[in-house]
Amino acid sequence: MTIGSGVLAYLFIPLTWSWLPAWIGYAIVAGTAGTGCWVVAHECGHRAFTKHNWLQDMIGYCLHSILLVPYFSWQRSHSVHHARTNHLDSGETHVPHRDTTPSGAARLWWHETIGDEAFAIVLILINTVAGWPLYLLTGASGGPARGTTNHFWPAWPFSAALFPGGWSRKVWLSDIGVLVAIGLLGWWTYSSGFLPVLALYLGPYLVVNFWLVLYTWLQHTDVDIPHFDNEEWTWVKGAFMTVDRPYGFILDFLHHRIGSTHVAHHMDARIPHYNAVKATRALKENFPDLYRFDPTPVPKALWRVATRCHVVSKSEEGWTYSA
Repeated sequence: MTIGSGVLAYLFIPLTWSWLPAWIGYAIVAGTAGTGCWVVAHECGHRAFTKHNWLQDMIGYCLHSILLVPYFSWQRSHSVHHARTNHLDSGETHVPHRDTTPSGAARLWWHETIGDEAFAIVLILINTVAGWPLYLLTGASGGPARGTTNHFWPAWPFSAALFPGGWSRKVWLSDIGVLVAIGLLGWWTYSSGFLPVLALYLGPYLVVNFWLVLYTWLQHTDVDIPHFDNEEWTWVKGAFMTVDRPYGFILDFLHHRIGSTHVAHHMDARIPHYNAVKATRALKENFPDLYRFDPTPVPKALWRVATRCHVVSKSEEGWTYSA
């Protein structure tokens, strides 16, 4: 579907600025469909796609490289995310700021200075447009335990703590795939000009990044989801701080239910997507007090998170959002 929409757009949409609305529509369609490829690569990284590791590594490596994602690097950081979910120090991705830290104080100052709505809009734009590249390049939103990390360069001036032992070699191997993809994009730009690359690739690429950040942000963040410090955290507590949301039939189909069966995914990341509904049903039946599902429409939930989930403060439940 992703390739097909690109072919149709190339054949039938004139590559002129007057057709910009049509190209934006194409980017939304192709990027939304392409997110399904991202999810398949994610499943390969979890060893959940096939019994043959060499095959799923090959598929995941190719798909992620096309999307400028270093496959093995992200496989490692994402495994840390699963191992330390909602841990305030050694968690990975969307780790909140404490109100007792300078970064937390700065976040509160900006929020109070520009107001709820403006701060929320800026936060949504930064996260969904630049959040994913910033995470890959600097470890933005990662926990403080490992310092400033880089998924392409596991050495000075960045911290190598995220990629111990043989993982650093896998980072370099991942770089090859991304460099090949960049080289192909460069050749395409040289031979056809920048405009076709912008319209046919970069537009959908930004939409894929949007969906990726939206899913991960809302899977572990909300006003009633606590995070834990080292004294409070356990793997089970962290894993159950995951929330499923209603994304609707079309997105569930295209994205293999990555947002509506994510609690089960954190219970066992090797459950393939085609068994995730069954696993989710079992969680609901056996752990009704622990399983989390928020029926709030996703746009409304995103706005609530962006306006209210800024820093965490110590509470009886752990560390919860206070502003």
